[in-house]
Amino acid sequence: MKVLQKQLQKVQKHYEALKEYREFIDVMEFDFSKENFFYLDTPQKAVLEAYLKRFSSLQDYLGAKVFASLLDSSGISYTKMSEVLTLIEKEDIISLDKWIEFRNVRNDLEHDYPDELEEALNDLKYCIEQFVFLENVVFKVFEFARRYDAIIKLPQK
Repeated sequence: MKVLQKQLQKVQKHYEALKEYREFIDVMEFDFSKENFFYLDTPQKAVLEAYLKRFSSLQDYLGAKVFASLLDSSGISYTKMSEVLTLIEKEDIISLDKWIEFRNVRNDLEHDYPDELEEALNDLKYCIEQFVFLENVVFKVFEFARRYDAIIKLPQK
């Protein structure tokens, strides 16, 4: 259980940073157009980059580490990592189709930016718009974990 607790502490740090970047982006009122992108100053572009990095890190970490640890802590068995997402979906933590779509867009963004700026900005916009989805996944992860360990506290929205 200590492994899961440490992982959840890391998830909480990622989430809190992501939430803060999202608040900065909301204040920017950036419309994600190619033309307006060139008018952003360096700190504004840095916030967009930081958001994407944190978003990617959080999603990767959930999928690669936390989901399996949740199953382990609850006694739900699996034999392959490919089963983990299916079982996590059965626990109503994610929608598998949405998670895969989410991951594909994020992967496109990481590989295309900045060569295909317009497409990259559309994908970035999608990731920013999906903040609530990822936030809900984070809260469902914490709620699921709390069923097996009363020490775990939910992050603040």
